[in-house]
Order: sequence, then structure tokens, then C-alpha cells
Amino acid sequence: MALAIFDLDNTLLRGDSDYLWGRYLIDKGAVDRESHQQQNERFYQEYLNGQMDIMAFLHFQLAPLSRIPMPELLQMREEYINDRIKPIITDEAKALVEKHRQQGDSLLIITATNDFVTRPIASLFGVDELIATNAECINGQYTGEISGIPSYQQGKVTRLHSWLTESGSNMHDSWFYSDSHNDLPLLQEVDNPVAVNPDPQLAAYAKQSGWQVIHLAEPKGSSD
Repeated sequence: MALAIFDLDNTLLRGDSDYLWGRYLIDKGAVDRESHQQQNERFYQEYLNGQMDIMAFLHFQLAPLSRIPMPELLQMREEYINDRIKPIITDEAKALVEKHRQQGDSLLIITATNDFVTRPIASLFGVDELIATNAECINGQYTGEISGIPSYQQGKVTRLHSWLTESGSNMHDSWFYSDSHNDLPLLQEVDNPVAVNPDPQLAAYAKQSGWQVIHLAEPKGSSD
């Protein structure tokens, strides 16, 4: 039985759940439109360029969670999942996960995006094991801070090794699917690295390294 690890944003999803959550907050009037949009775009471009300050981004991204009462926050998340996330899940992405499930592999999603946003998305794929950046929650309210190590770049490797120890799993015949050069540290750790709709930096590295490259289709009805 192998371990099949999946990145989430722009891999299983044809979009970025962090970025889309920011857009959703803007559209709902939950944050200042001009300021939040400017910062959301800036951090996203820095991420694409591999230059994002993860702690600065998380402070920005998690701050709204601390200002919105939990019942309202949960209602907003449900609407966000239905309106923004379900439309960017493709049949091909679901089939990829299902292929490993049918092979009896252990399934794990690993993402830098916080667990408040991503836990229900993992559930949509029927994946119980999730490593995400943990948003600190005390007495039923998010604080706007993180708990533990962000699962970003080398942090994904650190968090994965902790998970392996806790779960008693191992990396024998392991797979990792990702779109981003930010995930090179973890891609280099597994036996079977797979670049999925890779960004230019990852595409070049994958070609040089002889890694498998796959392309998942756009969601039906997408014009992007």
C-alpha cells in the first residue's frame, strides 16, 4: 500500500482556495474592498514567484477569521464552498484521487492554505487525512494567529514527517502531485513526483528531472 499525497490549490482544484476565499470576503463586504483586494493580489503574485513571506500572508489571511463570530463564519464558509469551490473541482481530479483509493493507497492532502478553509474541501474528495496550516482557535473563536508550523515549502516536509511518525505510515512507493515550484522540497522527497498543470519553473525542473507531467482539464463550462 502506497502513500498518495495531493497538493490542493491549482492541483486538485482548478484555482486557489486561499485567493478565492479572499475574493469571497471582498464580495460579501466582510473586509475593506480596496485594501484587501490589493493585498490579496500582491500576496498571490509573490506566491507564484516563490517570494511570499508566509508569516505576513497568514497574518493577513487569518485576521478576518478573528473578527467574524463563529456561527456567521461557518455559514459563510458553506456558501463559499458551494459557490466558489465546487465549480472548480473537475471530474479528472476526482478520478485521480479515486484511482489511488481503488489501489488501496493511503490518501493525504497537504496544503499551505489554512485548515478552516480546506477541511471541508478535503471532505469533498473523501480524504480524511489533511495537513494544512492550522488556524489557532481558542474557546470557539479564531484568534487570527497560527498554531504550529505552516505547511509551506520546506514546512510541508517537516509537517509530513511529523504526520508519518504519528500515524505509523512510511514513504515507501510514495506519490506527490503538485502544480507549484514552491513544492519542490516535498516533490524531491517522494518516490513518484508528478507535476500537475505545472507552473513554468516546475515544468522546466520536471522535464530536466524526467518526472511525470500530467494535465487535468478545466471544469466544464469554464471560460478561463
